[in-house]
Amino acid sequence: MKRICFVLPTDGSRPVGGIKIVYQYANGLVRRGYEVSIVHTCFMSSSRPPLMQKIRRSVVDYVKQTLTAGWRPDGWFPLDPAIRLHWIPILRPAFLPKADAYVATWWHTAERLAEWKMSARRLYLIQHLETWGGPEERVLATWKAPLEKIVIAKWLAEIAAREGESAAYIPNGLDFEQFGVDLPVEQRNPRQIAMLYHDMEWKGSRDGLQALTILKHRYPDLQVELFGVPEQPARLPHWITYHRNPPQSRLRELYNRASIFVSPSWAEGWPLPPAEAMMSGAAVVATDIGGHREYCVNGRTSLLVPPRDPSALANAVSALMEQDALRRMIARAGNDNIRQFTWARALSAFEEVLEDSPRVRMPAMCDRELRDEDEKMLRTPIGQSAGVR
Repeated sequence: MKRICFVLPTDGSRPVGGIKIVYQYANGLVRRGYEVSIVHTCFMSSSRPPLMQKIRRSVVDYVKQTLTAGWRPDGWFPLDPAIRLHWIPILRPAFLPKADAYVATWWHTAERLAEWKMSARRLYLIQHLETWGGPEERVLATWKAPLEKIVIAKWLAEIAAREGESAAYIPNGLDFEQFGVDLPVEQRNPRQIAMLYHDMEWKGSRDGLQALTILKHRYPDLQVELFGVPEQPARLPHWITYHRNPPQSRLRELYNRASIFVSPSWAEGWPLPPAEAMMSGAAVVATDIGGHREYCVNGRTSLLVPPRDPSALANAVSALMEQDALRRMIARAGNDNIRQFTWARALSAFEEVLEDSPRVRMPAMCDRELRDEDEKMLRTPIGQSAGVR
């Protein structure tokens, strides 16, 4: 099998963690001799049939993006020139390039792929429990669709097993040339903090900002840098610096300035920013959720606190500020541990799936139970969750 096609539900114009993982797989596979295509879809309707006004708007968007090449990821991610990029108006078989295997990358692309009769293999790269992004019944139905599942985290493998489905477990790979330690851990300002800002509520940015405000009252010399894709949040305190869409070189500098990285999400599939911060020598304080537990071990490689608890988040950061030896130990242990997640390992496991090897299949039972709070949050409509402030 040599022709692989990844199917994305959107354009590639903005940095998105899940899309970045797809691009990195594409780069790695094409360098291993595969013919790789990536399909970017302009319009993904969540209704059947699509509403006509949405279709009209989609046509306008499609033409505009086509003329400007605004759908491409050129501004933020370097793709191998050998990868074949496709920009299609709507996800239909007629628009897909020929391939030996198609890889769905989002619940709706999986839903569509499962509906079509084709001789090619159909895979489903599951990077999150995406009930936050679509109707729960339809999202969960894709887990039982006639597709070969690949999950990036153990907590997702546990859901698959509970649903009676087998899945290959392949944790994400990381680029250790892109991020690394430039400023020694012991030379960093212990009052320097970094955090990702995101406007999706379940990312916990509001909790993180509340925790940072608590810390600023305790430590007037606190220095904070945020980064993210959205516009700078309204009423951001003057003592917080916001970097919108920083290039990778500047993001590496930001990580290296930080002594502590805060990740306050309510749920994650397998989050990249805390891992990148670990790669860069920052000590990580994160919420105790399935995605973080993929590489965060409380008291060893990170400090973990309950989600939706700004006070607990602030207290954990304070502990690292007050105990510099603990901060240095956490930072170094995190940096050592994260090094196991190489792209060479991930790509080899992915190739085994493509060659239909059973060695990477998850067993029916996993090594720990899914924590109720992880899935409960994702099954609760955003804005109706308990504890929303």
